[in-house]
Amino acid sequence: MKIQDAFADSYARARVLFLEAAATAGLAMASFTHPLKGADGETLALDVALDGSPDAEHLLIVSSACHGVEGFCGSGVQVSALHDSEWRQRVAASGTAVLYLHALNPYGFSHCRRVTQENVDLNRNFADFHAPLPSNEAYDSLHNLLLPDTPTWPPSADNAEALAQWVTQQGMLAYQAAVSQGQYKYPDGLFFGGTAPTWSHQTLRHILQRYGQRARHMAWIDLHTGLGPTGVGERIWAGRDDPVAMARARRWWEGAQAATPITSIYDGSSTSAKLTGLMWEAFYEECPQAEHTGMALEYGTVPIVQVLEALRADHWLYRAQARGVAVPAHLAAQIRQQMRDAFYIDTPEWRAQIVIQARQALFQALVGLATP
Repeated sequence: MKIQDAFADSYARARVLFLEAAATAGLAMASFTHPLKGADGETLALDVALDGSPDAEHLLIVSSACHGVEGFCGSGVQVSALHDSEWRQRVAASGTAVLYLHALNPYGFSHCRRVTQENVDLNRNFADFHAPLPSNEAYDSLHNLLLPDTPTWPPSADNAEALAQWVTQQGMLAYQAAVSQGQYKYPDGLFFGGTAPTWSHQTLRHILQRYGQRARHMAWIDLHTGLGPTGVGERIWAGRDDPVAMARARRWWEGAQAATPITSIYDGSSTSAKLTGLMWEAFYEECPQAEHTGMALEYGTVPIVQVLEALRADHWLYRAQARGVAVPAHLAAQIRQQMRDAFYIDTPEWRAQIVIQARQALFQALVGLATP
C-alpha cells in the first residue's frame, strides 16, 4: 500500500481500512462497540488487532485517537504498519507481539472532537476519583474568557483583548499550561478530566487486563498531534517520573547521535505542559508484572495559538448546542473543519513525514524490547 492510501477522510473509512488490513494480515481481532453512534450514524468501536502470540513475554502497544480528531493521523500510521511486509516479518522473527488499538476515543474521532462523548479529555481522565481531584486555579481565572456566553463565534474584540492581556502578563507558556494541564471543575470546559472513568477509560483497562497479563516487558507508542513544529514527531516519555525507565527509553529511541531526543513533562524539556490524570497510569495498575517503556509520539501541525483557538471554537459549539442554540450549519461546519485542520495536515508531504518517523520508532521499540 502507498503511504497516502493508508489515510482516510473520515472515521468510518479509517475503521474500514484498519479492519481490512488486520483481516488481510490474518491477525486475531476484537471490537468493543461504543454505546453511541457516529456523526453519520455509523457504528463506533475501539478495534483491537494482535500480531503475534497472546502468550508473548514482550508486547508492543500502538494506539491511536486517544484524542479523537487526532485519529486521522494515528489510524494512517497503524494501517501503513499493517501493510508493511518488512515490519511484519521483523515482528514475527522477534517473538514480540504487537497490539494495535484503533480509535481509543471513536466518538471524538467520528465527530471531529478531541474529547469523548462526556466532553472529557481521555488523557486527563485517569485521576484517582476516590481522592480530592487536582485543582487548576490558573484555568479558573481563564474559563469565562476562554468560553464566553456569546450568541455566535468568534467572540468580541474585547474578549480577544482581555485574553491577549492575560498572555502578555503571564506569558505564552503559562497560558498553554493553564489551559492544557487538565481541570476537574467545569464539565463543559476545556481539557476537562471528568469526575468518573469514561467509556473509553473503562474499555482500555479491560483491554490491558485481557492482553497484557502475560507480558513481562511492554512498550507503548501512543500517537498524537497538535504540538510542535509541523511534521516533526516529538518523542515524549509516557510514564511515571522514573529515571531508570526514562534512561531505557532514551537508549531505545534517541539513537547514537540523539537526533530525536526523548523529552519529558517532568523536566520541562517537552513542548507539552505538565499534565494530570494521564492514561499511562492504567498500565501500572492493570499490568504491574511488566516493565513499562512508553512514548507519546506527538506530531506538530499548526502553531499552538491556532490549536487553542480551534479548541475554544469547538467547545463554544458544544456548549451552544447543549443550550439549544440554533447554530447556523455553515458555522458548525467551519468549526469542525477548523478542528480537523488544527490536528491533521492533509498533504502528501506531511503524511509521508508521519509514517517515516513512526516506522523508525516502531523498529527501535522492537530492538529495545529484545535487548536485555
